[in-house]
Amino acid sequence: MIDYSPLWKIMDEKGISQYFLIQHGIAGKTIYNMKRNCYISTATVEKLCKLIDCTPNDILKFID
Repeated sequence: MIDYSPLWKIMDEKGISQYFLIQHGIAGKTIYNMKRNCYISTATVEKLCKLIDCTPNDILKFID
């Protein structure tokens, strides 16, 4: 299972809001899915990393 809790932490540290993500092309449904640790595409992960200036390891982790 993928856990997106690191994403919310790094966004908080960098002062980035969910509204900022929406303004830059991340759909509200995608944010909803991430909050529930559901699937998002690798293209979306790439877009998030570019927006936040981080790597995938910074915004998600795998859990058993």
